Amino acid sequence: MEHVVTRPTVIIVGAGFGGLQAIKGLTNKAVDVLIIDRHNYHTFLPLLYQVATAGLEPEQVAAPVRGIVRHATNVNFLLGNVTRINAPTCEVVVETNGTEQTLRYDYLILSPGSTTNFFGMTAAEQHTFGLKSLNEAIKLRNHVLSLFERAAEADPEVRAPFMTMVVVGGGPTGLELSGALSELFRHVLRHDFPQLDVAKARVILVEATDRILAAYPPPLQQSALRQLRALGVEVWLNKAVADITADRVTMKDGTSIETYTVIWAAGVKAEEIGGLDIPRQRAQRLETLPTLQLAQYPQIYVIGDASYVPTATADGKPYPQLAPVAMQQGKMAAANILAADAGLPQQPFRYSDRGTMATIGRSKAVAWVFNRVMLSGFLAWLSWLGLHLLYLVGFRNRTNVLINWMWNWVTWERGVRLILKEE
Repeated sequence: MEHVVTRPTVIIVGAGFGGLQAIKGLTNKAVDVLIIDRHNYHTFLPLLYQVATAGLEPEQVAAPVRGIVRHATNVNFLLGNVTRINAPTCEVVVETNGTEQTLRYDYLILSPGSTTNFFGMTAAEQHTFGLKSLNEAIKLRNHVLSLFERAAEADPEVRAPFMTMVVVGGGPTGLELSGALSELFRHVLRHDFPQLDVAKARVILVEATDRILAAYPPPLQQSALRQLRALGVEVWLNKAVADITADRVTMKDGTSIETYTVIWAAGVKAEEIGGLDIPRQRAQRLETLPTLQLAQYPQIYVIGDASYVPTATADGKPYPQLAPVAMQQGKMAAANILAADAGLPQQPFRYSDRGTMATIGRSKAVAWVFNRVMLSGFLAWLSWLGLHLLYLVGFRNRTNVLINWMWNWVTWERGVRLILKEE
């Protein structure tokens, strides 16, 4: 009787940075891989703010998953939403086209990504814009451009709230978005709307603590603050948001500002998937062993923004929710699955921190290279451009983004000033 050799099935939930790296590690290996995502594309999240500010087209920061994996003979893709995980029976329940199907796995990699964290503030959830998906970026672009159209038709004495944008959160996303909005107003929309005094448009960055870029060294924090203010961004430090309505933001100290646009960049939390009866850590993250496995279910690996490794650093803090962490964890999860299948021991994850950087505007950025070398201004900006082009998925996307950046550098033009609304 012929002996049939069955290959283990690996299911990967999420086609983000971590999921793609896991696929690379498992491509053409002796496993069958199925990647599941609610979208049929991978999104390059660090450039979403440029979509929201009319700098890049949506398709330039996304790549179809099927195109990414088409040369991997052992990898398949399923467009669907994982609604539940039955860990004891090694099954995932996936909703596709309104129906549910149950799929079995031998190993599961959870890389569901993250969503905006409103910290339980219902008013913020109801009246602010997030920036965690292509749809949210397009929605924000439509909104900002529509407000300027409305301002052009409004009486001068009521135009101010239409042209006032408040960004909550002094992290990299808040800085990048604030700088890009200010440049959009002062160098592009002032030509589109000659009837408006666009010089009166305001971009206000609100931070609850006494500093921006809390993870950076103080010299880079101060440099970033100077560069932001040079762009005309108003930076409000030690201002915690107390309430948000459709037309006003109020701080805990009583300060308020009339605006129709509040963008929440104050934090993220892991996307939740039902069925896993496991306590969540801060930001809804799942605590794992150093090997990235769940202690209760060692066949499940958790990576990226959803992963919480408590012994990651000397001070016991988990790794940050950043793309480089997710990418390295994706590689490690794939390697550990192959090792487990071969009967070899699992290896602990150790993050190789190459530093962090944040762009602020044209020729303006800060970078902390290998957490040793501090760069700011033009050199940091060039480093940021090069790194993001390197990690952008697809040669076509890299080429188009580079052309867009060069064109914008020469002309200050942003060609994607389109208001696209659903009929």
